[in-house]
Amino acid sequence: MKITRQKHAKKHLGFFRNNFGVREPYQILLDGTFCQAALRGRIQLREQLPRYLMGETQLCTTRCVLKELETLGKDLYGAKLIAQKCQVRNCPHFKNAVSGSECLLAMVEEGNPHHYFVATQDQNLSMKVKKKPGVPLMFIIQNTIVLDKPSPKTVAFVKAVESGQLVSVHEKQSIKQLKEEQGLVKNQEQRRRK
Repeated sequence: MKITRQKHAKKHLGFFRNNFGVREPYQILLDGTFCQAALRGRIQLREQLPRYLMGETQLCTTRCVLKELETLGKDLYGAKLIAQKCQVRNCPHFKNAVSGSECLLAMVEEGNPHHYFVATQDQNLSMKVKKKPGVPLMFIIQNTIVLDKPSPKTVAFVKAVESGQLVSVHEKQSIKQLKEEQGLVKNQEQRRRK
């Protein structure tokens, strides 16, 4: 069973690597529910995630997730300890903390430029993440870590880019850079000011 699970992970990673530029070290954003499930299942995330993804990983979280775990109290103390050992990424909610799920959604906005994976057990967050193209989703089932297959929205986005209906993120960046080199972007900004 483990071999097929790793084959699926390799296939899904290849899809995200080829179409969205996901690369090592894989940055995995953890929320409180994922940390709690790992604690219950006695999963050593730092050891098992790199083995499962066949590459180097960075476990990350946000201040909002840590704040949420603190407010939930003693029941999630172990999950809070796991989350505190992760790297803390700066989120846009520096002054006013929001819920962990809202924060993770904000981190993967605008095409997921930092190539984050989202690791959660929250069904609502999972459904919202699946609506965003290019965001790999991870969860735990029966004490095993699983990388979810690309969502239908992600597959549709890739097909649209391949057929020429949409411009990929890399192409947008190249166009923007060329416009800046030619001085076209400054002209547009001056027009807006007038």
